[in-house]
Amino acid sequence: MSDLDELRGPTGGVVELPHRLFWQPDRGVDLADTHLLTWLYETVLREARTGAELRTWLHGPTLVRLWPDLFLPRGIRRAWEERHPQLRTQVPAS
Repeated sequence: MSDLDELRGPTGGVVELPHRLFWQPDRGVDLADTHLLTWLYETVLREARTGAELRTWLHGPTLVRLWPDLFLPRGIRRAWEERHPQLRTQVPAS
């Protein structure tokens, strides 16, 4: 993903992740619930295998806002921050 503006995923409502990303029977996620929204971003960042999946499920400004609070493997965090330096400057919301 070369530009966070390419990430145009949903920002509201209830979405259902595909089985490939989340293998539980109930895959609905209410994006109004901050904990579920954070969980969705963590899951997509860990499990997505294509740029299309990232563009479908992530929204650039929301990713920037959530970034400091996401629990991610070190390698994923480092790769995203190297490609998108503006993520490194974010301060945790808490």
